Amino acid sequence: MREDVQDYYGRQLQGTQDLQTNACCDQAPPEWLKPILASLHDEVLSHYYGCGLVAPQLLEGARILDLGSGSGRDCYVLSKLVGEQGEVVGVDMTPEQLAIARRHQEYHREAFGHARSNVRFLEGYIEQLDELDLEDDYFDIVISNCVINLSPDKEKVLSEVQRVLKPGGEFYFSDVYADRRIPAHLKEDPVLYGECLSGALYWNDFENLARKTGFTDPRLVEDRPLTIENEAIEARLAPARFFSATYRLFKLPGLEPHCEDYGQAVIYQGTIPGEDAVCRLDKHHHIERGRVFPVCGNTWMMLADTRFAEHFRFIGDFSTHFGIFEGCGTALPFDDPESGTEGAGGSCC
Repeated sequence: MREDVQDYYGRQLQGTQDLQTNACCDQAPPEWLKPILASLHDEVLSHYYGCGLVAPQLLEGARILDLGSGSGRDCYVLSKLVGEQGEVVGVDMTPEQLAIARRHQEYHREAFGHARSNVRFLEGYIEQLDELDLEDDYFDIVISNCVINLSPDKEKVLSEVQRVLKPGGEFYFSDVYADRRIPAHLKEDPVLYGECLSGALYWNDFENLARKTGFTDPRLVEDRPLTIENEAIEARLAPARFFSATYRLFKLPGLEPHCEDYGQAVIYQGTIPGEDAVCRLDKHHHIERGRVFPVCGNTWMMLADTRFAEHFRFIGDFSTHFGIFEGCGTALPFDDPESGTEGAGGSCC
């Protein structure tokens, strides 16, 4: 299937207009990101096939790895956000996409006013980062945008991300997920696979795989249903439903499998740029400035043992355990417009 994917993205697709569904179509960017996107080269933008937004908070000076970097759109956005002291590395297996990305390195260096480029691109497979001489415990953040579903070995991808991340770092990425397991014969179809649909993981298989590879508490940041917008393809995949979702997975060895209550709380200081009033850690943790906000032990560690620590005050410790937070279940985490239900969103406390 690798060869089919390379052919689809390297030769068959000559721009976003050639996509047959909306699975790999971007969502509307927030206002603060629009000026950066407007400064990118047109060829980079026209060959972008992502499905979400992968720009988390607090990026200045960070080392970031982009898995499946394609034409380089996200890499160049992040290049601006990390600043000249940061570093962005893109990995892609498609020579045609890499050629576009590399062709415009100097253009973006000048556009961002950097004395030297802080971006580099490597040709290789996202399951084989060990063959690209990427160091252990090196990156602050790993991102990916609608690419993990295209990998034939998703467990190896997550294991390699775990290896290259620093302790306290995170994997922040958008991808396509299904509400059930996709039949094997549909995974063999190069168009369904190339459109990021038949290779999509069933959401619960993904969360279990994340835990298996050391990301004990996957956090859902945002999600939206995909409508596909192609009746023939939709009919072939029915009754499966698909969602674009952004997750963040922290590399924190002390995380527990469930939301345990130690009577802890945090107070957000309001000091994260762009989030003066509310820090949005994930879908169910919108932490208002100045408010005492009760948290489970895992959320405490995600804030105290990461780059977020200086922006919070911490109340309590791990000396007394009060049991598990009620309502932490395993329902569909995504909002479902068909049933009118709001997703559980992974962790709840």
